[in-house]
Amino acid sequence: MSHKYVYLFSEGNGSMRELLGGKGANLAEMTNLGLPVPQGFTITTEACTQYYEDGRKINDEIQAEIMKNIVEMEKITGKKFGDKENPLLVSVRSGARASMPGMMDTILNLGLNEEVVEVLAKKSGNPRWAYDCYRRFIQMYSDVVMEVGKKYFEELIDEMKEKKGVTQDVELTAEDLKELAGQFKAEYKEKIGSDFPSDPKEQLMGAVKAVFRSWDNPRANFYRMQNEIPYSWGTAVNVQAMAFGNMGDDCGTGVAFTRDPATGEKKLMGEFLTNAQGEDVVAGVRTPMPIAQMAEKFPAAFEEFQTVCQTLENHYHDMQDMEFTVEHGKLFMLQTRNGKRTAAAAIKIACDLIDEGMKTEEEALLMLDPKQLDALLHPQFDQKALKAATPVASALAASPGAACGKIVFTAEDAVEEGSKGEKIILVRLETSPEDIEGMHYAQGILTVRGGMTSHAAVVARGMGTCCVSGCGDIKMDEANKKFELGGRTYHEGDYLSLDGSTGNIYGEAIPTVPASAEGGYFGRIMELSDKYRQLEVRTNADTPKDAQQAAAFGAQGIGLCRTEHMFFDPDRIAAIREMICSDTVEQRTAALAKLEPMQQGDFEKLYEAMEGKHVNIRFLDPPLHEFVPTEEKDIELLAKTQGKTVEDIKAIISSLHEFNPMMGHRGCRLAVTYPEIAAMQTEAVIKAAINVNKAHPDWDIVPEIMIPLVGEVKELKFVKKTVTDTADRVIAEAGSNLKYKVGTMIEIPRAALTADKIAEEAEFFSFGTNDLTQMTFGFSRDDAGKFLNSYYENKIYENDPFARLDQEGVGQLVKMAAEKGKSVRSDIVLGICGEHGGDPTTIEFCHNVGLTYVSCSPFRVPIARLAAAQAAIKNPRK
Repeated sequence: MSHKYVYLFSEGNGSMRELLGGKGANLAEMTNLGLPVPQGFTITTEACTQYYEDGRKINDEIQAEIMKNIVEMEKITGKKFGDKENPLLVSVRSGARASMPGMMDTILNLGLNEEVVEVLAKKSGNPRWAYDCYRRFIQMYSDVVMEVGKKYFEELIDEMKEKKGVTQDVELTAEDLKELAGQFKAEYKEKIGSDFPSDPKEQLMGAVKAVFRSWDNPRANFYRMQNEIPYSWGTAVNVQAMAFGNMGDDCGTGVAFTRDPATGEKKLMGEFLTNAQGEDVVAGVRTPMPIAQMAEKFPAAFEEFQTVCQTLENHYHDMQDMEFTVEHGKLFMLQTRNGKRTAAAAIKIACDLIDEGMKTEEEALLMLDPKQLDALLHPQFDQKALKAATPVASALAASPGAACGKIVFTAEDAVEEGSKGEKIILVRLETSPEDIEGMHYAQGILTVRGGMTSHAAVVARGMGTCCVSGCGDIKMDEANKKFELGGRTYHEGDYLSLDGSTGNIYGEAIPTVPASAEGGYFGRIMELSDKYRQLEVRTNADTPKDAQQAAAFGAQGIGLCRTEHMFFDPDRIAAIREMICSDTVEQRTAALAKLEPMQQGDFEKLYEAMEGKHVNIRFLDPPLHEFVPTEEKDIELLAKTQGKTVEDIKAIISSLHEFNPMMGHRGCRLAVTYPEIAAMQTEAVIKAAINVNKAHPDWDIVPEIMIPLVGEVKELKFVKKTVTDTADRVIAEAGSNLKYKVGTMIEIPRAALTADKIAEEAEFFSFGTNDLTQMTFGFSRDDAGKFLNSYYENKIYENDPFARLDQEGVGQLVKMAAEKGKSVRSDIVLGICGEHGGDPTTIEFCHNVGLTYVSCSPFRVPIARLAAAQAAIKNPRK
């Protein structure tokens, strides 16, 4: 048999996610469980890949298989495509392996044309319903398949409502809707230049192509980059017999969760609309009613639905997010998936599932997305300021957290202002998937329409962004960038504060305070993470404040202290500049002697903050030109204090200019040229350790001195001699028995290639993956932003190599260096301290190649603890 590209729901199962996508696999699984699922088939992700390989065409083999399955579907349903007696209508929906809510396109009521709509109107005795389906189908098909913008159709609907003197779509009559369908088709012809397709099979192929095409639309590409979903996966397409929620008041449609996706509480939560289609709930066009009211309207369907919820949660052992339709009182399940949830809900649900015996500890930890923990570590409103403030309105609390910022009205403005570092609140009638990048930059999102399951709510929860939705009191004037609320007009740039936990909206700026993620479910998840992980987690910290924050989040030490950050204080920069302008070693040593007590004080505070845990101190790394003045008045002042002319100082500054500073006179090269810099820093490190050890004899402080940017073992040997001579002298003078370690950063490819030689001198390696990435790719992190977007668009790179470690290239250097280092020194300590140290996929890689620790910024420490546990559960070390 030739390759199989299409599976009936009855032929698949839940384990076939990679082939059938999440939605298709779950529809097959629900069919196998005997639940009421309108039948249909799934076109596989492989067909999507083939579509792109064939130059964005569906080849004859796949088309024939789709047609064969249409015939099967006609047999199952007893209805026929385009039939005059019993026509079949279908929905066409995307479904990738990973859930991507609203990122790709959906079409309902496919199979309608002028003749079929008449048949449905007569047979159902409900012409209003038939024409409602038809105008929806024309609108969706035009938008999704032919890319005629939605707004043209929405304007026609608004004109019709105005003409008839009504406010809601549901108040339009069958005749009104029939007239609208005609207007829609005319609009289509005007924009496309040909008639709206009337052959259901042509409609179907157009729709399948559109879903495949939507895998590569800008919003899907952006979502994939944010969520690390590979482009190569492709999407499946689900073709399913329609169930109609819009045939009258004994019909309806809804979305529900088996637990509260905002808090994790174990109770059914969701929303329901009578006489509506599924898109109305999700798109947030009408504001729905709570699911509990469904019990009054449709008692039998509601009872069955509660049983289905229980069956699904017991089957999947996780909180389910379900879409369903009630047609003439009968329940149909349209999809189920593991529900998106806030970070607070995720950890509560994970703990509850352990306690309910549904998950083991390991399974519960693997359910969690480490990056989501970020949201728990984010600000809340200052309680005192909040009490003093009065909300101007309240709407649905769609995604928790506190947000305060200046109002913007478009996603483009959000990107522009947000990328400048402005704190902004994005205010929209409703968000659509095109807004995703703007939502990413916003502190908070406020929408006029839409419920708890609208696009804005679902995406904001996933991002950990505060969102308040469905504020119908807002009178919006998007064209003039203003809105009215509570008797006041708000313009672009005015301040607004949102409370995503209560739904309150404040017309003023309310200060926020950092989150406290202590104890409770969070504490329990962290304890479980520490029980299973095998990697240590340290932090990158240069100040006692950062060190204390990281320690509170569970850091086991400092993996990187950048000493140069300590030199930019106004009282210190003068001494550094004096050193740079010195003409002799003696002058330089005298200038450095002024800095030494300051450095010593810094290190004492760090040792105190870490209470005897590891502290790894990197010696001076940046090129000296970063410390010299650029302003004329500062240059004059420096000349005066140095007893030199302004010209002398300018000559020194210009002598420090480099064509490529990243590869210039920096790192250990400074210590080779000016050994007195390394000597001063060593003295400060060792004296600080001796002092703090005296004050706390129970702490075992072992300073770790890291020499940066080594590419040749003889460089390391040279600088290490300066360090050990100085350290041994200071220890002897103090009569101490302090131990210390000297190691290096591996950030030059040559160091990785010769790591066995370097390990003869270095007691530890710390992989500086920021520079190692720059040097391996051969581009600078500061300049790459100018061209990387073209690389993403052309699928040359799928994600930013500075955010997520390139495992095929840079990762191989890390792996090789780790193996070579261990072959020479079996007890060598191996860590990573670049920005990558807080990225979950990189942490898994570090675990797999046998590193000792990862080091990341303080707020990423909890993320790293959980990611390290997940890595150990998936692949335990011997």
